[in-house]
Amino acid sequence: QVQLVESGGGLVQAGDSLRLSCAASGRAFSFASMGWFRQAPGKEREFVGGVIMSGGITSYADPVKGRFTISRDNTKNTMYLQMNSLKPEDTAVYYCAADSNFWIKLAPPRYWGQGTQVTVSS
Repeated sequence: QVQLVESGGGLVQAGDSLRLSCAASGRAFSFASMGWFRQAPGKEREFVGGVIMSGGITSYADPVKGRFTISRDNTKNTMYLQMNSLKPEDTAVYYCAADSNFWIKLAPPRYWGQGTQVTVSS
């Protein structure tokens, strides 16, 4: 059974950095793609960034390009989201997601974490 567990959220000030982690267990890195989504209060869940596991190609949403970076540690079955220059509009619950067959940017991921809160104060 696949399980994704996020950690690393918290309360920071605008301009600060934060790193989220997503630990995968079960079938873990047999995924076709992994990535991050976020949902702010009153808004729909949106794609933040993702990685195609074969080849390591990454893609990011326009609001976070140049500020957020996804990386992986295959030895730990863990994916990271490094978030720099945080803004109040980055405040949201951040979810780790993965799929065994599809690119999560184009199709709803099959696997989801429970989410971790990120709050950026101005």
